[in-house]
Formats: sequence, C-alpha cells, structure tokens
Amino acid sequence: MIRVDCRLKAISVLLLVLSASPLRLIAQTSSYDQFSSEFQLARAINDKWAAEGYFGSTFSNTPSESRIFKTNIQRYFMGWIHYYYSPRWKISSSLAYFHNKDVPDIGQYESPEWRLSLQGTYFIHKIGYTLSTRMRGELRYIMNANGIYEDKYRYRQQLKYLKPINSKFLRQGVFYAQVNDEIFIKPKARSKGLTFFDRNRFEIGGGYLITDDLQIELTYVNEFLPRDVVNELYHVLSLTISFNNPLENLRKRFSSEPEETNEDN
Repeated sequence: MIRVDCRLKAISVLLLVLSASPLRLIAQTSSYDQFSSEFQLARAINDKWAAEGYFGSTFSNTPSESRIFKTNIQRYFMGWIHYYYSPRWKISSSLAYFHNKDVPDIGQYESPEWRLSLQGTYFIHKIGYTLSTRMRGELRYIMNANGIYEDKYRYRQQLKYLKPINSKFLRQGVFYAQVNDEIFIKPKARSKGLTFFDRNRFEIGGGYLITDDLQIELTYVNEFLPRDVVNELYHVLSLTISFNNPLENLRKRFSSEPEETNEDN
C-alpha cells in the first residue's frame, strides 16, 4: 500500500509540474471556447464484465467563425468492454469512430478517425472519497489533409479524485465533486521539441445521481496544447448524462405483471 501511495504521489507531482510548465510561454497562444455533450449507456453483464456505449458531440468557435454553436467540429461513438479483475483493478478496451471536421488541433478539413484503446485503471476506495489513476494506450487511424489514413500512437495518464458531498457513498440523491488531470504523450513523435508532449487536460466539476441508474455531470475542462509555432488553449463546458442498464429498466417497467384480482362466482 505504501509503495502504491508513493507512486500516486509521484504521478500527482508530475501532472502538476506539466500543467504549470513554462512551455506555455514559448509561443503565442490561440484560445477556443467549446461545448461538449456525451451520453453514456452502461450495462453490467455479470459480476466481472460490463459494457458501455458513448455518443458525443463537440461545438466550437473556429478561426473563421466566432459563434460556438455555429460549428459542430466533432461527433463520435465509442464502445467499451470492461473486466473487473479485482476491487482495485479494472481492465478496459474500446473501439471508437470520430467524425472530425474543423477541429482546430487537426485542421480545417474533414478527418475521420478510427481509434482502438487499451486501458488499465487502479482505484483506491476510501470512506468519503475515491482516488484513481488511469493508464491508456491509443492506436489512431486518422485521415490527413491529403485524404490518406495514417497510424498514430498516443499514451494518456490520468489522476482523478471523486468525493460525494451529502453522503459517504454514491447513490440516489447524492451530489459529488470531481477533479482530474491528464497528460497526453505521443511516443512516435520527435524526441526533441514540443510535439512529444501532446497536451495537458485539467477538469473540475461535479454531478448528481438522479437515481441509482441515472446521473448528470457538468464540468469545466481546460486543455492546453503546446505547439512549435502557436500554442492552443481550449475552454470547454462539458455535459455528461449516464444511464445504467437502460433497456433492462425499461423492460421491467413495461413488462410488470398486473396485480391479480379475486372474483366471487
């Protein structure tokens, strides 16, 4: 336990150092305001396995359009499968499709992308809060400006803190706060220069469990992308709505048997 705590502390220090890095001052910075929404559908298969589907969309201002909701820069679908190896470890994999158009980081053109991810998450559950660290490797198959698909690789490391506010545990009627920071690294990029460190993503906000199977979350995301010429900074308002076992809950609601009545002959 002491060894794991030390590792988490080291990751925390690394994330803080990178988020406050002087790389921000090397080049000029272009700033963008965005709004993103995501619907998550989750279903438990058994005690060890679970599946999820994400549907998301992002709106943003662009160099040619100042109004945020005028340009839909990204739509995506993501399917996840999770294996709960132990109460502390969760192993996950996903296949996703992103329809990118006018994404500032990619360019002002259509750039469809297929993405395969392998992820491991380690949890430290305590009474009153949960601390987790997530390790994710991504293989991206994305179209470039010439209409040719390219393989790109990326590694992501996240540290997250989640705390229920009006209860010690997450359940119906409970508000919670969460904060996380994630760094993105492109292993096959140049070993020198700014492109090896892809970006830093800081997120803070909270949510509410309307029922045990329905929750809503609203967060602010600050995403910083250091680049050789012009850095990029995204200010994102993110809305997430999550449903657990939605089809099963609907089936139970509409297939409930009517109460039996006794009639005297």
